[in-house]
Amino acid sequence: MAQDKRDPHAPALTGEAPLIDGPQPQVGEPERAPGRPGAAAVAARLLRALDPETPLTVLVTTSERRADEIGRALAAFAGERPLRTLILPPWDCLPYDRASPSRESMGRRMAVFEQLTRHAAGSVVLVSSPDALMQRIPPRAVLAERFEIETGAPLDRDALSAFAHRAGYVQDDRIDEPGEIAILGEVVDVYPPSSAAPLRIAIDEDGRVADIRRYDPVTQRSDDSVERLCLTPASELLIGPEDVRTPGEEHRMAERYSGGLESLLDLLSGACILTEDEVEDRCRRFADQTAEAHQTRLAFRDEDARPLPPEQSYLSLEETLAFLDQGQRLDLDGLSGNPSFAVERSPGKALASFIQERRDAGRRVVLAGLAHEHRMVARLLRRAKAEAPETAASWDALLEAPHGAFVALPLDLDVGFDDAELGVTVITPTDAVGGRVARPASGTAELLGEPELRAGDVVIHEDHGVGVLQALERIAVGDQERDVLRLEYHGGATVLAPVEEFGRIWRYGSEPSAVTLDRLNTDAWLKRRAQLSADIDMTARQLVEMAKAREEATAEPIRPPKPALARFAAGFPYPESVDQAAAIEAVLDDLASGRPMNRLVCGDVGFGKTEVALRATAAAALAGKQVIVSAPTTVLARQHFETFQRRFAGTDVVVAQLSRLVDSKEAKAVKAGLASGEITVAVGTHALGADDVTLAMPGLVIIDEEQRFGAAMKDKLRAKAPHLLSLTATPIPHTLQGALVGIQDVSVIASPPARRRPIRTFLTPFDAASVRTALLREKARGGQSFVVVPRIEDLEPMQARLAEIAGELSVRTAHGKLSPEETDAVMVGFADGEGDVLLATNIIESGLDVPRANTRIVWRPDRFGLAQLHQLRGRVGRGRRQGFAYLLHAEDEELPEATRARLSTLEALDRLGSGFAISARDLDLRGGGDLVGDEQAGHMRMIGASLYQRVLEGALRTARGERPLNLGEPIYSGDPKAALPEDYIPDPTTRINLYARLARLSTTAEIEAFGDELEDRFGPLPDPAAALIANARLNALAHEAGVEAIASGPKATAFSFGRAAASVSKRIKDDDARHWKDDRLIYPAGDTPHDSAFIESVLTDLAA
Repeated sequence: MAQDKRDPHAPALTGEAPLIDGPQPQVGEPERAPGRPGAAAVAARLLRALDPETPLTVLVTTSERRADEIGRALAAFAGERPLRTLILPPWDCLPYDRASPSRESMGRRMAVFEQLTRHAAGSVVLVSSPDALMQRIPPRAVLAERFEIETGAPLDRDALSAFAHRAGYVQDDRIDEPGEIAILGEVVDVYPPSSAAPLRIAIDEDGRVADIRRYDPVTQRSDDSVERLCLTPASELLIGPEDVRTPGEEHRMAERYSGGLESLLDLLSGACILTEDEVEDRCRRFADQTAEAHQTRLAFRDEDARPLPPEQSYLSLEETLAFLDQGQRLDLDGLSGNPSFAVERSPGKALASFIQERRDAGRRVVLAGLAHEHRMVARLLRRAKAEAPETAASWDALLEAPHGAFVALPLDLDVGFDDAELGVTVITPTDAVGGRVARPASGTAELLGEPELRAGDVVIHEDHGVGVLQALERIAVGDQERDVLRLEYHGGATVLAPVEEFGRIWRYGSEPSAVTLDRLNTDAWLKRRAQLSADIDMTARQLVEMAKAREEATAEPIRPPKPALARFAAGFPYPESVDQAAAIEAVLDDLASGRPMNRLVCGDVGFGKTEVALRATAAAALAGKQVIVSAPTTVLARQHFETFQRRFAGTDVVVAQLSRLVDSKEAKAVKAGLASGEITVAVGTHALGADDVTLAMPGLVIIDEEQRFGAAMKDKLRAKAPHLLSLTATPIPHTLQGALVGIQDVSVIASPPARRRPIRTFLTPFDAASVRTALLREKARGGQSFVVVPRIEDLEPMQARLAEIAGELSVRTAHGKLSPEETDAVMVGFADGEGDVLLATNIIESGLDVPRANTRIVWRPDRFGLAQLHQLRGRVGRGRRQGFAYLLHAEDEELPEATRARLSTLEALDRLGSGFAISARDLDLRGGGDLVGDEQAGHMRMIGASLYQRVLEGALRTARGERPLNLGEPIYSGDPKAALPEDYIPDPTTRINLYARLARLSTTAEIEAFGDELEDRFGPLPDPAAALIANARLNALAHEAGVEAIASGPKATAFSFGRAAASVSKRIKDDDARHWKDDRLIYPAGDTPHDSAFIESVLTDLAA
């Protein structure tokens, strides 16, 4: 690598894997292999070993994850040094897979290759695993492919579009996944595969780049600016202008490039090569895996072309070992790990004592972590009355600090270490509090967010009933063009709904074939709507009465001894997330309030709901009350029992189990113990709701996965004690509507508790070779796999296929037709490690945590709901190992585009916490139920969840005597040219949903923010869009002022107030500029008609 003038734009770190905020890891899982130094310790030694005269150093370590962690740590330690760290990932699919590697993994590799071909001064360190090293790479000319974008420079949009097609980017209208691009008028959104976030490029009217900003893919709002962007390909296979990509074609790249693929080793000639222990063994295992995958593909290739020989796609074992033999082992003597303070009875005191001991021994002690993690650890030390650290400028500055120094450094490290040779002890958040801490969430998730409206959706128009949204069209009305929605009704009749009516159109949430469309020009819908409105008004009155009764109810306050509760809380091995801490505080406040608690805790899989339940149980038990904890399945009840038993060990709290796993004698003893008060906590299933289960000192009932319990069973359980705590991972309207009216309180755990890698999700046809390779890979790494089918009749054929594909694996089967005892035996045995594969129906959708199971295969995912698939997938990938989820559809069937789009939601929403988003998008006619009865399907089924929620909210406000809701009904038509032009926002689905969002905004502040968002996402507002925002603002002001209608003509403008006129006229008197006539306030116009600015000024005064 040439030592020219250093490229100032070369990034310090390239190729790192994205970290997402996610669930807590499995308790007790080791952070690293015993005896092996942690990644940060290796990085510190590697930095010390670098020779500034050596331009390229290569470290080969044992796994992709370890390479990523070492590379991140090295970049953190290097700080401002002229050092570029490159992390080379392998493909994230199986060898010889039918699925393509993700754009993210290929894009990260191509960014690394581009850096290796770039001439720059300073040192370069490449960190790789054997899997990545042994994979062949595209020809040298392909590796240097890039597209440069710079602020102030012209941007050729046609050239950018051609590059994106050639380089594997997917053109989309909303960019939220790596490797996507949207070229929209004056804005280009792009998500470089090697970037942590997408970027938005604003183009001025001269075609030059005005600004480049990172933005949040969830909110679509912009963040900080960058001066320059270098786009590298999102695929290792570059294609021609007319070529179309097909799934899995990257596995045949050697045929697509003349001359075949090349060896990465050719790019690394002259490098200093360093290795870690066990690397050679990993090379041998990977060579065996590719050979096995090749043989499997040969055996199961069906109609596919013969697979390429391994040597065309991978380096041979001999070549790789010969390369490694040129290097040497990295010196790791004198390194040791730190204790885990989180498992100590008093973590803060144990940490403070360790720090002092290390300082006394002459070590420089470093508190690593990000700023929010520093604050958390600092609180621990303050409670232990320990000295706070000083802030150091850099790792190099620390090494110059005196022995015994204690400093804090913003280093993003996972596991701490002690280095005797450097005289340094590094303490990380993992050492101090048990794991990495997610950044505080910016806000609570919108649980009942509006699902997107799309062409083909069933909708309800409040005036016409149930129809199908056909398209957004532009029609001529007089001399103006208007945007309208075409809605189709029974018999093909259509309605053209203008922009002003978008607020009256709601998604119904079902496939058109599943519903009966209303007839136009009949009164059937109006009669149905009137009856429904009356029923909802009655429901609202009853709900208000129930909420009032709840306010007046009393219960004995539960206030546990603070020291005992604090000791119990110290047993939690992880830091509490922001929302988790808030939920715990709310529960403890409820118990102490003197009123019966009825709280629902909503949180995604692994977000820490169980700890909230444990704290509530401890509060009640330590105050001398009894608790019952009910779960929907025996297996989940057993796992809860073991967790509760472990956490209450060493206390006076007696925990017992009541489910099918205990015999009749033990069950009788448990019931007797509850009746006498000898047993404090009983964990079980529906059995706890039996009439002969009574509590001597009733305190609290906890229902886990409460959406899986019927209303009658919940009532039985609720009657056992005065306080109720319910937990759910998949909120549905039935469980949330109670919160809307005050019958039930809700705590949302939306902030993830830890940082981890996303579960890799693949949607692909069933492929015997890939299934075999995936199952054998999991077996080889000491894990287990789930194979889930939608129906019991699918089990036998799948079992036969698995026997044919991977007969050497032990397969257990579980389904709903087994006896309860048989089901429990299979599932409990699998959780204990018996069997390699669990073949089951969706009875394992929730409630089965198997720490060793990190591969999940779902057959026919189109037959599952998205929320079910999210639950199924969420049970893998919670530990240190990468989780994989394969969604396999029938080989001979092409998925309908709508189904593929629905399932792709799961691929896209790899961020954990997405359960809420998925629930909202999968709410197809599930029904919220009659809130004051036992029916699980009610009025919501008749009019859809969204409209039901709005109508009920309006009825509740009326029942409480509050001001009516602003339902977004237009009062003033305003500028007829108001619209979102097609050349401003090309995608019709995006325009439909922006119109619908705007129609539902009710305050001027919300509308101003919406206008800012449009400008941020799509560029400066064109006149029609500015007029649309102005019209919406005028209507919101009119609602705030109590105006019911506005009429403006050449001679005057009249503001109608209806029944409110009497009260308004007392405040607004006649004068020279205005006068009252009946319920209207009239402003004469004089010679010039009033414009919208005048109307806005009057409305502002009226609303003041």
